[in-house]
Amino acid sequence: MVFHRIFVAALLVTLSASARAQTLGAIGPVYPIGEQHFLEMISQHLRDKEHSGELKRLAEQARARGIDTVVHPKALAGIKPAETARTFYYDPTFVLDHNIFDDKGHLLFAAGTRKNPLDVVSMSKHLLFFDARDKRQVERARALIDHYHGRVKPILVGGSYLDLMKSWRISVYYDQQGLLTRRFQIMQVPAIVSQEGLRLRIDELAL
Repeated sequence: MVFHRIFVAALLVTLSASARAQTLGAIGPVYPIGEQHFLEMISQHLRDKEHSGELKRLAEQARARGIDTVVHPKALAGIKPAETARTFYYDPTFVLDHNIFDDKGHLLFAAGTRKNPLDVVSMSKHLLFFDARDKRQVERARALIDHYHGRVKPILVGGSYLDLMKSWRISVYYDQQGLLTRRFQIMQVPAIVSQEGLRLRIDELAL
């Protein structure tokens, strides 16, 4: 009886395997894949551009655009030449919004702590913001640098800082993305930032 069951089971397995392996034949006409492989198409496209010289031309254009972006950064929006003088103050005091711990978990500064960086370090130079595309501002900036005996950090909001560095032979900076002018709420240039006690005094200088 046991042998009979084993034989029947083996027969069913064999029939099942042969059923799965049998060829059903072609249901319809079969055609080879005629489309070019996507990656092969891209490779061929690049080879064509390389042979024609277009790839080199595109690379040179991209390089030129990159250099121009560095040499002539995009001027900051919303900053205009100073028409009327304005003086105001900026308090750099900040309040911690979370606890600060050392590497051993000891509390260094608790949330809510107020701190003024000018308590710790003083400004060694004035910050001078101006637009190098405006000849009047460049002349005014040069006069201020001489007046303060070089204790000025020139920061552009427009124009080429590299050209000015070559001309003046001093370091010239650029207010990247307007981070400083927004923080100090500077709307007109030239503007000079100086320390006055524990505050920063901002003078927008009329031209």
